[in-house]
Amino acid sequence: MGLTRRQLLAGVASGASRAAAQYRAGNGPKVRTSPAVCLYSQLLIKVPYDELGPVLRNLGVDGCDLSVEPGGHVNPQQQDFHLMRAVEAITGVGLDVPVITTAYTSLADPTIRNVAGICGEMGVPVFKPGHWKYTAGTEIEARLAEVQRDLAGLASLARAVNMALAIQNLAGENVGEAVWDIHMMIRGTDPRTVGYDFDVGSATAEGGLGGWSVALRLALPRLKMVTARDFVWSKDANGAWRMTPCPLGEGMVDWPRFFAVLARARFAGPISIQMDYQPKDELAAIRHDVDFVRKQVNAAYGLGGGGQ
Repeated sequence: MGLTRRQLLAGVASGASRAAAQYRAGNGPKVRTSPAVCLYSQLLIKVPYDELGPVLRNLGVDGCDLSVEPGGHVNPQQQDFHLMRAVEAITGVGLDVPVITTAYTSLADPTIRNVAGICGEMGVPVFKPGHWKYTAGTEIEARLAEVQRDLAGLASLARAVNMALAIQNLAGENVGEAVWDIHMMIRGTDPRTVGYDFDVGSATAEGGLGGWSVALRLALPRLKMVTARDFVWSKDANGAWRMTPCPLGEGMVDWPRFFAVLARARFAGPISIQMDYQPKDELAAIRHDVDFVRKQVNAAYGLGGGGQ
């Protein structure tokens, strides 16, 4: 059984806290020389957005990948002040909001300009769009052309509000599950505005032993953020192989090698921790994954007890 909101809040109350900092509108995240360890806020969906700050701080993260999507911490259909208050609730305790995760795949949704405008004004630098599926009966090249047109519109909006798009290589029948798909669609765009959210778990599943590292090399010049998730291969009841999510460090991802590449490239963007598995103790599982990423960053970047 998952933890209740009250249990989550009580559990983090005993954690070590950092000194709170005043919110500074528009200044954006702190300048760093190593990645910011962040948590995807959907993992704490039982916690209201105005209580997220202390919970995240006491979990030991540097910031939040804020869910701004239907069913997320902020529903885009809500009034403007909800999004502003959500960002302020996190930055007000000294943490960063370096990225928002959305479900937008085009400019068709009437709320997208408002969301992007507010986040750009408040200094959130990275905008993560939703996912495009390969549709049945549509030729691959035709589908890629459709998505490329959508991305051109999203990139234009991101540029106007001083944000950058981070496109994820999500495993499965998704456009961009192969980083080469994304590369073909965005290679003519401004690398400051359009880049990658490199999902190392998905890249490992799709690329195998060495394919993920080649994909990472391709993504590095445009790398805006990283998604951290792990998995093992297992057979379902019908004997078919499938990806089974697991705690970070217990699956197929070669984490030391991955972080070594990031360190050599001096990547200092956000790392968003995604917990796709269903643990018995949610809070303990989150702490495990946060601690794991922190140790990997410290080891690869030659840091002591904390990042910067």
